[in-house]
Amino acid sequence: MLFELLNFHFVDLIDILLVAAVIFAIYRWIRGSSAMNIFISIILLLVVRVVAIALNMRMTSAMLGAILDVGALAIIIIFQPEIRRFLNNMGRTAGNNTLFRKLLRRRQAEGLESSAVYEIAQAVSSMSDSKTGALIVIRRKDNLESVTATGDSIDAAISERLIRNIFFKNSPLHDGAMIIGGNRIVAVRCTLPISERLDLPASFGMRHKAATGLSEQCDADVIVVSEETGHVSFFRAGTMTRIESMNALKLKLQEQ
Repeated sequence: MLFELLNFHFVDLIDILLVAAVIFAIYRWIRGSSAMNIFISIILLLVVRVVAIALNMRMTSAMLGAILDVGALAIIIIFQPEIRRFLNNMGRTAGNNTLFRKLLRRRQAEGLESSAVYEIAQAVSSMSDSKTGALIVIRRKDNLESVTATGDSIDAAISERLIRNIFFKNSPLHDGAMIIGGNRIVAVRCTLPISERLDLPASFGMRHKAATGLSEQCDADVIVVSEETGHVSFFRAGTMTRIESMNALKLKLQEQ
């Protein structure tokens, strides 16, 4: 009886639940980022507009409608990093599905040979002992063409000596990230996207923020050696794991 008085139907309930689900999903994607305050402001504007329409406040609803319509493009620009991350995650999830993988013929994740894992671990261990800053990206399914294009292509075999020489502080190639893929060093001196999350620890330097940013946007793994402390950190899907031993790093590198 109450639903009849309010002209409320089952379809309206489904509509409300879908909108609530979309809002909750967007909240989860941007939680902790700089776009959170903007998202809350947009939700408040939408609520006020709904109330204005319900109360037949034509001028207010028309004004808010014009603001929201004009701001649609601005919203896309403001939320561009979050939208890109969401689309990447959605595509990766679909790509992990067997049916989608067969239909799209999605490339398989690149694995590292045991010899490559050993050389990387030895280099990281030496750089940790000498407090040599390093940023190493391990390519998986995503080809990272946009990242490798920012650096210098070298296409070299993976070796401890070469990795250490590249990240030596007086080397012209030490600044930036090294990209490893197909059991080769693909490129060096590459620029990575910086994470915009606001909940990152204050101890994070630019290397850690860059590692977080890239691992949020693709399926690559990133190794960071701190220049200040020599600590080794491993990043995957935007999450950092502190590496306490080289055996732990080897296990991480061998995971698919």
